Amino acid sequence: MKNKICVAIITVAYMLSVFGGIVLANSWVNNNINMAGQLSRMMMMSDKLAFDRQVDTIMANMSPEEKLGQMMMIGIYGTELTNDAAYMLNKYHIGSIILFDRNLVSKEQICSLTDGLQQYAKETVKEPVPLFIAIDEEGGRVVRGKNIIEPPPSQADIGRSQNLAQAELWAQKTGTNLKSLGINVNLAPVADVGTTDTRSYSNDASTVASFVKAAANGYESVGEVYALKHFPGIGRGKVDTHKDVSSVDVSKETLYETDLKPFKTIIDQKENDRFFILVSHLKYSQLDPNNSASQSRAIVTDLLRQEMGYNGIIITDDLAMGAVAKYGSSRDSGVKSVKAGVDIVMMCHDYKQAAEIYSGLLDAYKTGELTEEQINASVRRIIRAKLLNRIEYTD
Repeated sequence: MKNKICVAIITVAYMLSVFGGIVLANSWVNNNINMAGQLSRMMMMSDKLAFDRQVDTIMANMSPEEKLGQMMMIGIYGTELTNDAAYMLNKYHIGSIILFDRNLVSKEQICSLTDGLQQYAKETVKEPVPLFIAIDEEGGRVVRGKNIIEPPPSQADIGRSQNLAQAELWAQKTGTNLKSLGINVNLAPVADVGTTDTRSYSNDASTVASFVKAAANGYESVGEVYALKHFPGIGRGKVDTHKDVSSVDVSKETLYETDLKPFKTIIDQKENDRFFILVSHLKYSQLDPNNSASQSRAIVTDLLRQEMGYNGIIITDDLAMGAVAKYGSSRDSGVKSVKAGVDIVMMCHDYKQAAEIYSGLLDAYKTGELTEEQINASVRRIIRAKLLNRIEYTD
């Protein structure tokens, strides 16, 4: 009997020792996992602080003139860096360029042009960050250099395929092709619901959101910056904004259920520094009865920035389009857009008008109509995006 009791005691003691060892081992592992997690978080915080300091240092060494130049995207003429284009870069510190068919002849020529633009910005103008160089390569009828860059199918064709993988694949392919040419921003995909042409994936908002997300995945996988357009959606427009303003009478509640859904999906699910949102010139009378979207603080700041939580770059559609140009000067339209909360204003086809926009912004800054706080907020977003997306000067 005593032997059995002794055996039982020894067995229990052994089990307790083993269990205690397991507990201690688990405790050691958990403590080390927690420590590793804390170290990882500390390293991430350190990286973030270092990145923020880098942005702060760049901005601290920029003049107001340089900052305002970062807030402009212009089109240029010629298939190489011309004296006129060089003058615009140097005089107005332009931070972004958009290319059209007039600039595209061959792959070798495009690479030479983009390299030349970046080198001039770096070596002559001494810009602290490289240029955004953009293009409209949506697919279908809106493509550039179709004999040079493989043109994607229209978004409507991709949508009709009901194959999300096609949207991702074409974004990957297009992004890769553009990056190889020195073009680091594609002003696509179109996030509009139910346009009357072939530019929309679908008439259904949820379907559009799914295809836009697939395209976003494709662009991000190859490191190409992309742009969702045309906020808050032009599917309801009845007039081509290239010609005149189109007024849409629809409630905010309805927009949230339809046109805004693709934009909101990407804002909520993607890192906002990886993409632009391009704002249209349509007028949404229930949101702002007086101003086109690109000139409306109620739409750009109150809705997109504050309500929808977007903290990336907001860019206008071309300010030379009739919906804006017929109702005010270039000087005024640029200032109104920036006051509304836009980060980059676009002027695609006219150097003189681009110069007027810049002069208007600078005068508004000097008089206090545009505040230093607002300018700095926009430029900070632009610099962050250029650094995070590895927009680099060419060698």
